[in-house]
Amino acid sequence: MSKIALVGARDIALDRLVASDANVRRIKTGISVEDLAEDIARRGLLQSLSVRPVPNGDGEETGKFAVSAGGRRLAALKLLVKQKRLAKNAPVPCIVKTEGIEEEDSLAENTMREGLHPLDQFRAFKALHDQGLTIEEIAARFFVAPQVVRQRLKLAAASQKLLDLYVAEELTLEQLSAFCVTDDHARQEQVWGALAHSYSKEPYIIRRMLTEGAVRPSDKRAIFVGTEAYEAAGGVVLRDLFAADQGGWLEDVPLLDRLAREKLNKAANEIRAVGWKWAEVSVEFPYGHTNGLRRLPASYAPLSDEEQPRYETILAEYNSLSEEYEGAEDLSEEVDQKLAELEQQIAAFDERPAIYDPADIARAGIFVSVDHAGALKVERGFVRPEDEALAAIEEASAKGGSTTERDGSRGDASHQTIGSHTDAARSASPSIDEEETGASPKLSDRLLTELTAHRTLALREALARDPAAAFLAATHALALNAFYGPGAFETCVEIGAKSVLLGSHAPALSDAPAARALDDTYGHWQLRLPEKAEDLWAWLIKIDHDARASLFAHCVGLSANALYLPYDRRPRALAHADLLAEHLALDMSAHWSPTVESYFGKVTKAQILAAVREAKGEAAAQMIDHLKKSDMAAEAERLLQGLGWLPEILRTTNLDAPALAQDGESMGGDAAVADDADLPAFLAGVENDGADDPTGFESAEQEHSAIAAG
Repeated sequence: MSKIALVGARDIALDRLVASDANVRRIKTGISVEDLAEDIARRGLLQSLSVRPVPNGDGEETGKFAVSAGGRRLAALKLLVKQKRLAKNAPVPCIVKTEGIEEEDSLAENTMREGLHPLDQFRAFKALHDQGLTIEEIAARFFVAPQVVRQRLKLAAASQKLLDLYVAEELTLEQLSAFCVTDDHARQEQVWGALAHSYSKEPYIIRRMLTEGAVRPSDKRAIFVGTEAYEAAGGVVLRDLFAADQGGWLEDVPLLDRLAREKLNKAANEIRAVGWKWAEVSVEFPYGHTNGLRRLPASYAPLSDEEQPRYETILAEYNSLSEEYEGAEDLSEEVDQKLAELEQQIAAFDERPAIYDPADIARAGIFVSVDHAGALKVERGFVRPEDEALAAIEEASAKGGSTTERDGSRGDASHQTIGSHTDAARSASPSIDEEETGASPKLSDRLLTELTAHRTLALREALARDPAAAFLAATHALALNAFYGPGAFETCVEIGAKSVLLGSHAPALSDAPAARALDDTYGHWQLRLPEKAEDLWAWLIKIDHDARASLFAHCVGLSANALYLPYDRRPRALAHADLLAEHLALDMSAHWSPTVESYFGKVTKAQILAAVREAKGEAAAQMIDHLKKSDMAAEAERLLQGLGWLPEILRTTNLDAPALAQDGESMGGDAAVADDADLPAFLAGVENDGADDPTGFESAEQEHSAIAAG
């Protein structure tokens, strides 16, 4: 049996080589001719060309050779000649064949070779890197992006057990990539052990298990501390090179918390150095942590001569744009960005540092925390009850008076010693000394009670027919209760409003948009209202109607209570909460979204599937119905993100509730103004024109305004 004889390669001048029509590769795929030319220029030709002599019409050789296998290499060599980087007659190693079918040779060369296993490529890249080539150099030599090289190096560094599973095709490339979110081989193998016999081994589940307990860079603690500072302190950031990881995961949460506390304490010490008596520090305070504390009044430095014109120009531009696009459903990106920029500039002017009395600073304190956006949050000027009492004692001692006298300042009622209504009435009455010295004689308690009963009845009737005065009195009573504590008795209108504390009923309430808006508004009024409760009435008379209405709405809003408590059955109140939500067109999707922490982690698997089925359909529910509870909850959060789905308790049944009837309208829409003939006799012909009013004022509000003006 004769042995196979191989044909040796020989050098043929490049200008004698031509492309063969028998080359089966017609469609361009893979690496480009340009890249191949660069590779040949750097490392030379690694593989010979397969050629056949080109005969003339008589069958005689012409000296030319057709390249049947290696057409792309020939094109790359010709390109180098064109670029004047290679001689046109440079010798090229070729294997010359004269037997067999030319197309068969070309087909065999392209089909009989076996591609490199991906793991071999990963390890080859690692070997080059270990020999000193940088990631950028490897990427340049193999015409790939540096990120691809990083990914290959990451895969090559995975646990050997996982690599063996990948070679055995028990792991997909996507699954192996998911495991590479961590470099901890023991952790990789631990997670694989937990998933080995599981029905679900999706990459997102692998990533979730490997990053369980880690913190995203979008967490407000991470933003506040900074990823660079965290890593500088030895913290590990898990990176996912194979998916958009939004910055990865911060693995060492205790370290992150320590760094956040240290940074907060440093900031608190610097701020407290101006003289604040105390400072409390926390990454996040519970919602309502300032309840029962009085906030100091503050003043603000006026705008400078240079700042005032700039402020007015910005404000005018903002108002002009707002009016121009008022009612527009969609704003262009340019207009929206411009409005946002103007709002930031206006806020920079409005948020000037508050100025406090140094004597007040010495008995007040600050709360230092991290706000929802990861910025330092400082709440200044809060006075504790014990410091209020101490200040009252010191003030009374300085004046030589009694410490039982109430100071009437804003704060919790428990901080104050309150006199009785009878004492107040007596204080307005003549004293015994006055009677003995010839002044008006003191009236008996019985007669005082009778006379004030008549006066109370008259006040009720007068308020009942003067909506403006009633609104003023109600606002006064509610503001006293909301800002000065239930012990502020500077009103005869016995209207009370409770505000149930919510901080203990749900986590992270203080970061909710509604909580931030309420806190901002409450703080705004705290700084505007007079310090003493007895000054509030005159202050309310002086401000305009819109400001009074805004304060009234805020006080009423604080009293809303739609809270369900298992021990406090309030079915009719909760039913009214539904009606109020309808009237306000309350869309809770703007205030709450379902997450693992807020909903899915606290309900059953059946309830999770019901939510997904309702929001995304039966097919989506079937995709996750086999998952474990924790994985199902996380996947449900992902599926429902941005859809606005709400559980039944948070839904507003009718977002198009009818508006309030306007003046002159009845509930049916007909005119509701009756003439004198339709009125009872005691109301007919009565008009509030001041004709029978000796004061000459058209309303009680006008009278109050005149009194306030002097």
